[in-house]
Amino acid sequence: MIAIVLFGKPGAGKGTQAEFLKEKYNLTHISTGDVFRFNIKNETDLGKKAQEYINKGQLVPDEITINMLKAEVENNMDKAGFLFDGFPRTIAQAEALDAFLQSIDLGITATIALDADDEVLVARILERGKTSGRPDDQDEAKIRTRYVEYNEKTAPLIEFYQNQGKYHAVNGIGSIEEITQRLSNVIDTL
Repeated sequence: MIAIVLFGKPGAGKGTQAEFLKEKYNLTHISTGDVFRFNIKNETDLGKKAQEYINKGQLVPDEITINMLKAEVENNMDKAGFLFDGFPRTIAQAEALDAFLQSIDLGITATIALDADDEVLVARILERGKTSGRPDDQDEAKIRTRYVEYNEKTAPLIEFYQNQGKYHAVNGIGSIEEITQRLSNVIDTL
């Protein structure tokens, strides 16, 4: 069983690529955003707490995120592995994910990052915001706040996974098919 972290700034295409990769490799796609939206829509206690942070353009605290994801993993042990999208976002989350996965005899196989320029990504998110219905995709200031959060809290994960020999960067600019092929080239070597 493999566990892959799909890594990149908001708007890098993680969700789009995850849809293709989960089918090709029989993986369970665990999108933090989807898990959050489910909990928010259903007004769970965790969902209400997460919404407060999301509305401010901030990262949701680790404890809330981990508790949401544990159930997703435990309910999907019948696949060839997991594709984490949008998680972990901090070193503390990566350590918590490692501890949880080790408790069920798994570990992160690889982290694959979709690299792209901030300005390209802001334009992508604003375009997505026209149809997504997500308020955080329609406000450029909030989008840029998410990038500040990313640079401060998430970018250190690059070195964290590099030190473990699990970090792979992939050019996130190009057609969906081209990017999927680049990701597949990495996964096929794992």
